[in-house]
Amino acid sequence: MTSIALAAADRASRRTFCGFSGESTAKDGSALVNPGDEELVLSARRGDRRAFEELVERHEKKAYHIAFDFTRDREAAKDLSQEAFLKAFINLKNFDGRSSFYTWFYRILVNLCLDYKRRQKRVPEDEFDEAMQTQLEPARQSDQPRAPDQQVLARQIALRVGEALDLLPARQRTAFVLKNHQGLSIREIAELMETAEGTVKVHLHRAVTALRQRLAEFA
Repeated sequence: MTSIALAAADRASRRTFCGFSGESTAKDGSALVNPGDEELVLSARRGDRRAFEELVERHEKKAYHIAFDFTRDREAAKDLSQEAFLKAFINLKNFDGRSSFYTWFYRILVNLCLDYKRRQKRVPEDEFDEAMQTQLEPARQSDQPRAPDQQVLARQIALRVGEALDLLPARQRTAFVLKNHQGLSIREIAELMETAEGTVKVHLHRAVTALRQRLAEFA
């Protein structure tokens, strides 16, 4: 999506979701207090624009982090997460409820991220996986700053991890990112990827094995 198209989409979404008050309405017109995703979806499909705005607010932070884990680019992550919400809004009428909104929406997002990765020939060398770097760095006291040599090593590890992740087959990378970066369960990943739980476990095992081999020098 071009920057011009994104800007136009953003303006359209802001017009669409204006007037949000933090409450959704039930079928009889009464206000719902802390409604679940399914209730919000039903309200949104009946034309309650505030309901979809609340869905966006609930999921936008996690959506951004998932997109960043795939792209390792802040602007691309923002664009992809925004595009996923817009696509979900446009296609909300096609949501049949066989899966949760959570699963349905994140499936849209992950597919957009995979399409983005396929369009990228290579990742710039000066990019690095900040999310993975955070996970790899050991816990440290706030009053004990990291030594320069440790900072260099952490950056090198993060770069190599990012490169190793990029070399994984798409489904292995997806399973690994959702499990180890986002903390999804095997069942949730299986639903999102529309596959069996046993298949997810195989993808994870192969991904971990490949990463260990490629990062053996840091073991």
